[in-house]
Order: sequence, then structure tokens, then C-alpha cells
Amino acid sequence: MKIDMPQGAKYIIKELTESGYEAYIVGGCVRDSILGRNPSDWDITTSARPEDVKKLFRRTIDTGIQHGTVTVMLKDESYEVTTYRIDGEYTDHRRPDAVTFTDNLSQDLMRRDFTINAMAYNDDKGVIDIYGGLEDLKSKKIRCVGEPDDRFDEDALRIMRAVRFAAQLGFTIDEATSRAATGHTEELNKVSAERIETELTKLLISPHPELLITMYELGIMDVILPELSRCFETPQNNPYHRFDVGRHTVEVVRNVKPTKVMRYAALLHDIGKPDMKTTDAYGIDHFKMHAKRSEEMAEDILKRLRMDNDTIRDVKTIILWHDYGISGKITKTSVRRMLSNMGPEYFESFIDIRKADMKGQSDYLQEEKEYILQQIMSYHDEIIQEKNALSLKELAISGKDLIELGIKPGRDMGRILGELLEEVLDRPELNDKETLLSMVKTMVKNISGGM
Repeated sequence: MKIDMPQGAKYIIKELTESGYEAYIVGGCVRDSILGRNPSDWDITTSARPEDVKKLFRRTIDTGIQHGTVTVMLKDESYEVTTYRIDGEYTDHRRPDAVTFTDNLSQDLMRRDFTINAMAYNDDKGVIDIYGGLEDLKSKKIRCVGEPDDRFDEDALRIMRAVRFAAQLGFTIDEATSRAATGHTEELNKVSAERIETELTKLLISPHPELLITMYELGIMDVILPELSRCFETPQNNPYHRFDVGRHTVEVVRNVKPTKVMRYAALLHDIGKPDMKTTDAYGIDHFKMHAKRSEEMAEDILKRLRMDNDTIRDVKTIILWHDYGISGKITKTSVRRMLSNMGPEYFESFIDIRKADMKGQSDYLQEEKEYILQQIMSYHDEIIQEKNALSLKELAISGKDLIELGIKPGRDMGRILGELLEEVLDRPELNDKETLLSMVKTMVKNISGGM
């Protein structure tokens, strides 16, 4: 088996081997190359000590030199080169307290998480597979290297990584690995929010986000997102639904676009339902105002995951509006107001989550729901084509025009512009400069007359 390495990786391995050291590409790049995927990184492992690597290459960065890692810079490319090592104890369940360098490749591969990530390769020796990675790739299996309890005790995040790799690759998790994982979930409390978010995001945008159910079944969700665990335990005795809240959520996640914002919006769109659940005299469950509650909870959860402010804003907006049109009469004016309040830039995301939401529901009144959504889309297209004003900046007059009428910047100006927008949202034909100026003069007269 020959792996087509980039020239930079070949050059580094050649320089190291010609200097008397062993060197291989290792880990994910070997796995992905065998699977026919495009590796995102090409990591190199070597018997050379960090100081030897630094002597051999002109441009290096001490990325993690205490753990044996030096980044070699070649023009605009970078490669992490790490010395063979044996890890010490992981008292923080995150990283080894100390490492010992070794000349033994098998010892270095032994410290890695899963067999499919514990293979090395160079053109001279081919694939070095000591722990059965090739067989597990063939069997589509995620299996720990060595004793699973040891691997998870070293780094609890590996529990999430097992599920994430299964989701990305379409693999199953080895039974012994799954069994061991359930005994270490509490240790995820010691893992940083940033690392948790990275793994959760990779799973969400993977081809198989339905493995969120596996995270729940293994007990991972109880630690990293207990609010979602509650959803799996909240039935929806309602003709519109066929799943509990959690499994409905998974269906919605599966059916939205695989972007970070859309997958998180889907993940959290009904997170507030357990709090808002009521049951009527006929045994029918209701979840009134759950969109607002979900938006509030989503902000807290995303902040807890150290999410950036732009993502939080976008996810919250989509969640707040995801149920628009589910009840009540739809008119062109109501759609215009929805676009004004939500922001027209979110309309495509709204349609995406509404369609996904419907796919996760029962067939009850499905044709009616599809008709309403089509109405909303038709009204939206008309509004955009007609260039209806949806915001203050789209009004035919501005604060400058009001100043010329003697209105000073401040509360009165803001109130007047707001009232004009309200009128224009109801009657778009009013958005004419002369018409609006006349309306402002009338408003000013009324204000003066009431003093």
C-alpha cells in the first residue's frame, strides 16, 4: 500500500532518515489516506529528539516542545514533528504530567487513543500497524488501543472522540470500548468547555449527527448537555409529534444544512420544551412559548461552551423564529413584520429549520403545514421583489431630514422614525419622502398641541 504524501512531508521524512533517525507520517493522515479521504493535517513522528529536529530545519516553532512537538515551517506550509514518547500519568484526565522520549515506535503508537489512529507510514516501510488498525478500518470499528479503561482514564475527552469518529466515518463503536466509556463520563467535568465544544461541533456537522443518541445512551449527554438529556426523557403526547423531544431534535439536526449555526440551532430549538410542558384534561401535551424559553436557554448553553458572539446571535435568532407560522393566519403584512423583526438575512435559515422541523413531526395536518410554509415563501418573494422597507435605514427619510424639520436627535426622533416604520410595514406605499415628511409634520403638530 502506497500513500501519496505531500512533498513537504516527504522532504521532512527524507531529511530525518538520511540523518540516521526514524520518521513516519502518523495518526489521522494515515487513517484518512487509507480511507480515500483528504487529510487536513500531516503529522510526523520520529525517533529524533526535539533539539535534533530544530538543528535539521531552518524554520521551526516550539509548539509543544515539553511534549516533544516542534512545528517545521516549509514556505507557507507547517508540519508538526513529534518525538516518539511514552506518556506519564494523566492526573488531570487531559494531558500527561510528564513524557519520556523513547526510540521505540510501538511504544509511541501504544499511547494513542484508537487503533485506527495508531498507524504510521513511510515509503520505505509502508504501513506500520501494530494494534490492528487496518482490520478495524475494514470492519468499520472504533476500538481503543490496549485497555479502554486506561485510554479513557488518561483523557476523558476520548469518550466523545469515539462517538465523533463513528459519526464522521459511519463506523460503530467496539463493545468493550463502549462499556468502558460509560464508567468514565463523570471525568468529562474536568475537560475544558472549549475541548467539549470542538468535539460536539465536529459530531454535529458530521454525516451522522444522529449519534447524539449514542452520546445520550452512554451517559455523555448527562455531563456535557444535561438539558438535552431531559429532552430525551420528555414525551410529546400530541398529534403533531411521533417522537419524544430528544429524538425529534435529532431528526431536525439530521435534516438541516450541516453548518455550525444551523446544526446548533436545530440542536437547541426545542431545548426549552421540558420547562414549558403542560398537559390538558384530554391528556394532550402542549409547549406554549417554548421557542422563547429555548432561545434563553440556548444563550446560556452556548456561553457555557465558550461559543463566539456571532454564532450565539445567529443561533438565538433562528430558534426564536423557528415556530413562526405554526398557528394563526398568515398574511403578507404579518410576513413583512416577521422579516422586519427577525431580519431578512435569516429567512433562508428559517425555511431550512421549518422544513426540518416538519420532517421530525408526525403526518398530522402535514399538507396544511406545507401550504402555510409555501404561503410564507411566496409572500417573502413578493416583499423582496417589491423592495418593501423592512428597517429604519430603508425608510425614504432619515434622521437628517427630521433635523431639517427642527427635530433634535434623541428619544423623540427615535420614536417618530419607529412609528413611521410601523406605518410603512402595514402600508408599503407610504414609503415616499414627501408622504413621510407630511406624516412627520402631523406628528409634530399633535405633539405640540398636546403640550
